[in-house]
Amino acid sequence: MQNFVLHPLLQADTTFVADWALSRLLLMDDARFPWLVLVPRRAGASELHDLIHGERLVLMEEIARAGRGLSAFASAKKINVGALGNIVPQLHVHVVARKESDDAWPGAVWGHGTAIAYEADARDALITQLRQML
Repeated sequence: MQNFVLHPLLQADTTFVADWALSRLLLMDDARFPWLVLVPRRAGASELHDLIHGERLVLMEEIARAGRGLSAFASAKKINVGALGNIVPQLHVHVVARKESDDAWPGAVWGHGTAIAYEADARDALITQLRQML
């Protein structure tokens, strides 16, 4: 985990939740969707295949952990998982809780409308809740 630095766009768009075994867990600053981002703390990793076998297994377990937690937290109909990286080259995985009533349903959340930032108190309360659940 030497030399790990969070990409500036991820730094700007998220808030720290926790460091897990491999990944930094972040909350996307968009109150429209319960949305976590996992960033493996591996310098230079931009693709899943940049991780060694054991790290990929850990990442999959962390994705599942985030998905289970978000699903229970948000009473989600579906959990969307994606690792796009077209704008931010640093390897990161989005885990988004979806409901039929959300702004983007049934389409993807990426690029849909304008993000609505959390109020600071609401964000901090949510992060506290997520830390307890996850």
